[in-house]
Amino acid sequence: MCGTWCCLMAWLKIQAVMKMEETEHSVEYLASGCTFTDLHYSFRIGISTASLIIREVCRAVWSVMQPEFLPTPSKEQWENIASGFESTSNFPHCLGAVDGKHIRIISPCGGGSMYYNYKDYHSIVLMAVADSNYRFVYVNIGSYGKDCDSTILKRSGLWESIVAGKHPLPEEKCLPGTESTNVPYFFVGDEAFGLHKHFLRPFGGSNLSVNKKVFNYRLSRARRFVECTFGILSNKWRIFHRPINVDPYFVIDITKACVVLHNFVRERDGVIFEDTTTITGLMDLSPQRSTRGGSKANKMRQILSDYFVGVGAVPWQMNKI
Repeated sequence: MCGTWCCLMAWLKIQAVMKMEETEHSVEYLASGCTFTDLHYSFRIGISTASLIIREVCRAVWSVMQPEFLPTPSKEQWENIASGFESTSNFPHCLGAVDGKHIRIISPCGGGSMYYNYKDYHSIVLMAVADSNYRFVYVNIGSYGKDCDSTILKRSGLWESIVAGKHPLPEEKCLPGTESTNVPYFFVGDEAFGLHKHFLRPFGGSNLSVNKKVFNYRLSRARRFVECTFGILSNKWRIFHRPINVDPYFVIDITKACVVLHNFVRERDGVIFEDTTTITGLMDLSPQRSTRGGSKANKMRQILSDYFVGVGAVPWQMNKI
């Protein structure tokens, strides 16, 4: 991490984010999970001063780094992301894996019930889309802890732009090795998400056909990338290992900074799988009863489930269901 730390400091210095000493204090706070009191004793700065510095640096880091390390993907970039999922998880047309996690906070003054989640603590929600390189390609940060995955997704700018047909997604085309039906590009999530032609989830139930079991297995291989991405995030930036004792809007600033810093470190260091085995501090959102999808979304799942036991089959899949 030392080489990456020096590289990060040098990059931020070039960008003139803040004074170098203030930037170092802030990155130390995010990476170690220490408190303002710890910074007070380590660097001889006031607690309120430490809080002010870290908030300003987090906002500056997001402002400077987001355009380069978390831009809105272009159509060509979405196609590259889909190619990545096809080569790493054998799941064609996948634009990203979607999931949400609770970020623990201390009960805020006023409106605390809105942040109180089904796990019996207060939180805000980080909803994210990850690619097959364990990078975040979209985030929605700050929803109330009481909200569920599907509700947050449907209120996000990503969902609204896709449903309105304003997002630059690749055009529908045939699955690899076929020449019959054009299939849209889509995101994948777990059972908590609503079914839509651009958002696919596993088949529910216990008595599933072989085709559906294979589909669920193949989808789970694509979805694991977002779980690993959250694991890398929480283990690199240990501020998430404990309840964050600042107001919710400050937590949003902290999370934004950590997300773009995660992408910076990911491009610099790659991934160490030992760091991804446990997601510490970030918890799943509340389960929600599945809703029926439209006819096109259901037809897409059927096409894919048939494809995965036909032209798109992989040799080991029957041993995994």
